[in-house]
Amino acid sequence: MTDNNGIHSGSLQFYPRVRAKKIIPSVNWRPLDKEGVGFMGFVGYKVGMISVWAKDNGADSMTKGKKVVVPATVLECPAMRIYSVRFYKDGKVAKDVVVSNDKSLKRSVKVGKSVGKIDDAQEFDDVRVVMSSGVDKTGIGKKKLDLIEVGVSGDKDAKLAFIKENVGKDISVGDVFSDGLVDVRGVTKGYGTSGPVKRFGIALKDHKSEKGQRRPGSLAPWHPARVTFRAPQAGQHGYFSRVSYNSMILKIGSVGSGEDGINRKGGFKNYGKVKNDYLILKGSVHGPAKRGIFVTTALRPTKYTAKQKFEVLELR
Repeated sequence: MTDNNGIHSGSLQFYPRVRAKKIIPSVNWRPLDKEGVGFMGFVGYKVGMISVWAKDNGADSMTKGKKVVVPATVLECPAMRIYSVRFYKDGKVAKDVVVSNDKSLKRSVKVGKSVGKIDDAQEFDDVRVVMSSGVDKTGIGKKKLDLIEVGVSGDKDAKLAFIKENVGKDISVGDVFSDGLVDVRGVTKGYGTSGPVKRFGIALKDHKSEKGQRRPGSLAPWHPARVTFRAPQAGQHGYFSRVSYNSMILKIGSVGSGEDGINRKGGFKNYGKVKNDYLILKGSVHGPAKRGIFVTTALRPTKYTAKQKFEVLELR
């Protein structure tokens, strides 16, 4: 009998396998919400992975009350600022009011001499903000600020009042998140063009096979007389836009807090030292070091993941 393992390699969930259009993905904010009024997203930059000694406080965990080692990812999260306020009417942008002309924005957009007034806005159904990241405050060498649209929770009048209060202020990651679950959006590590074995994980053929070993056994049947897009062929591998749901926040810290132990001697590999506030997430995060990662409010938190509780004791 034949071996049923590996009959279908690859997944149609992620088609088409094409390069991401932009380095930080945009978000559909309409289904997202959280308690109270506040921003629902923040941009961080991947530092690397560490091991965290933590106390397991989960009520139903087998290691309840014990000291466990948890793999975690560090994101450096410099303060963000509001660049413009977007008013939506009937699902379309009715008005975009620029409220910042900071000189640090000149590498990203054309900076005007004056700024607009939010009070000039007309009727609207929803309001969101376009925020600029503080990547120039990190040590990765990037000076062009990332601009990303961020949703605000609450009703429209409360949103507008909250935005007016925070125009011109530095928004830290602690102002947006405290603990719980978040979704992580970003672009995966790119590998360029790869063959079907590396790209889809198909098995190598016998060494006496004709026309190559690292090829699929058949591209398609005789009829329909065309090659289906489902056939594993060479093409783009990596640099895909992906979402990781329900990542757990283990810790939000600051380098200048005194109790910090995040930096190690010589800094992190391929990154350097953390200079700003940081976010520690349980598990891995897609993308290489220095890649911009968009952390947002959890869309569909699961009960099992939400019950997990960890108290960070030591960073390794």
